[in-house]
Amino acid sequence: MAERVEKSEVQNNQSAYQQQYQPLKEAVLVGSETILRAPKLVGVPTGVEGLDGLFYTTEMTQEGPRKVSLGGIPKYGIFNLTGVSDTGKSLIAEQFAVKQASRGESVIFVTVESPAEFVVMGIKQRAQAMGIDFEEIKDKIIFIDVASYSSLRDNLAEFFATLAYAIKTYKAEYTVVDSITGLFEEREVAARIVVRKVFSFLKKWKQTALLISQKRSGHEELTAEAAGGYAVGHIVDGTFVVAKELVDTPYKAKMYKVEVGDVVRFFRIDGCRLTGHDTKLHRMEITETGLVRIL
Repeated sequence: MAERVEKSEVQNNQSAYQQQYQPLKEAVLVGSETILRAPKLVGVPTGVEGLDGLFYTTEMTQEGPRKVSLGGIPKYGIFNLTGVSDTGKSLIAEQFAVKQASRGESVIFVTVESPAEFVVMGIKQRAQAMGIDFEEIKDKIIFIDVASYSSLRDNLAEFFATLAYAIKTYKAEYTVVDSITGLFEEREVAARIVVRKVFSFLKKWKQTALLISQKRSGHEELTAEAAGGYAVGHIVDGTFVVAKELVDTPYKAKMYKVEVGDVVRFFRIDGCRLTGHDTKLHRMEITETGLVRIL
């Protein structure tokens, strides 16, 4: 008797939903349809030595599955790049932008923290250190100066309209946001909403993107946690974590093979839903010319 009553309640609820809402049939797809819409999985070189070989795809052979290097981050991926200060986040983003520009690709560089005229100084230095003539690529890097125009930070609709204009005008397929934290720093409770909107926008416009997020002092250094908690890491396609440690004991100096007082840096990939990837913790260095290398 109880089962008949429960079944009747379920049927009544289903009927009520059907009367109130019409199904959005366009959102229901079978695999054979969906795969036709999927982009080809290819790697995008990052300009960071040691990083491109850390992503893999799989191909079937007579001997079974075989791991093959993707040769870069997966195209159309939206990645979170997080760490405390002085861990190389902006350097990696700038190397990425320079690399794409050197390939003839337009890059949108959204500068939220520092005005564009100061950011471009660093990017020029990065290009020179990479052996690339900045004069030949300077017009391939398009800045959106959120730092100087605060309405773009406070009004997401205006921000998206401006970003869409830049993408369409310059036919860009690559975007850097430095930093995504700056778009919600005064309202961290809304971090998930802001990040979800940015992520959905970049997906719609088929961008390959790096979103820099900043860690607070209490955050675990080697996880995807950052300002706003795990809001960025949970939504994006993957996360790069960069960290540093002060060598303050002889034991650490011996373990890392450096001198007491040196700083050692680390890099790890904290997940990627688009493709296989290396899972190890890697040493990282910032060279005297200001370039990041993954060791």
